[in-house]
Amino acid sequence: MLPLSNDRLPAFGPAVPVVRRSTGRRLLDGLLARPSVGALFGVLSVGVFFVLQAPGLLSSGGLATVLDIAAPLGIGGVAVAMLMVAGQFDLSIGVVAVTSSLVTALLVTEAGLGIWPALLVSLVVALLIGAVNGLLVVTTGLSSFLVTLATFLVLQGSSLAIAAAVAGSSRISGLPGSPGWSSAMAVFGSTAQLGDGRFRISVLWWLGATMLTSWQLWRTRFGNAVFATGGAPRAARELGVPVARTTVLLFLGTAAAGWLIGTLGLVRLGGVQVDPALGAEVEFIVAAVIGGCLLTGGYGSTVGASLGALLYAVAREGIALADWDPRWFQAFLGVLLLVALLANGVVRRRLRAVPRS
Repeated sequence: MLPLSNDRLPAFGPAVPVVRRSTGRRLLDGLLARPSVGALFGVLSVGVFFVLQAPGLLSSGGLATVLDIAAPLGIGGVAVAMLMVAGQFDLSIGVVAVTSSLVTALLVTEAGLGIWPALLVSLVVALLIGAVNGLLVVTTGLSSFLVTLATFLVLQGSSLAIAAAVAGSSRISGLPGSPGWSSAMAVFGSTAQLGDGRFRISVLWWLGATMLTSWQLWRTRFGNAVFATGGAPRAARELGVPVARTTVLLFLGTAAAGWLIGTLGLVRLGGVQVDPALGAEVEFIVAAVIGGCLLTGGYGSTVGASLGALLYAVAREGIALADWDPRWFQAFLGVLLLVALLANGVVRRRLRAVPRS
């Protein structure tokens, strides 16, 4: 009898040849298994395209504007990405930003509090909103999309009504000069002038949020629970994964991100404008999807969401510098989203055939 070849499996039934993959093929499969690769290629390709159209995009002023646009979107995007990996949505993060900054402004201008006590109270308010969202989702079984849509409508109407009733206007200003304002400016409003560009501290907050959430998602037991909750929630419960607690904590995270976005805008403008328009909430989800998050949960990364926010900002500033009609941006964003959805489907199918360690 001939000895068994190393290229055949001595299992039951006929021997099956083992197909050996080349080094290049293994590298390609490994790249396709990473959710953020598509967003990285998108940033590079869109960046090169618009640099050719408007070389000013690479100037210090152009880069500062791109990062200024991307920072708040990235902060919200990484929080939403964490939630989407767990199979949930949050449409209220943008209005939480407005509501929390409105609470801060009213406490300073109407109640006479210093800026730091007011910020602490508004953070508690934001976290309460996140806790309500999370508890409603896990206790009632309702769709998080519908729960947070209802929260958005409640907060939208309440913010407009309270601002008009208490301050007599949807615009509240006059915060500079309040106790603690200078230190709040140092933490949330500092800038650095490099060439003709003014870089804001919101970029550092964005980078910090990305690193923190990426570490949580890939290096902690909590991150394992997030993936399990989004991939197979019923099996996760049976294996003892705290699905309900994980979901509530993630909603607390999106609420905290909303508070941070609102605070950065409040300190930057020295006030708050209660805007009834819906838009930022959808942009956070778009950034996460472009970054590789699947709508069905169980797959994605916060680094990809940050790259999605950067891609969004590059396209928006590139269109402005290229002197295109600004209305083309929405069409361009729609194309990016469609390409991201198609690419995610391809990557997901490829991922199923690639063993991951």
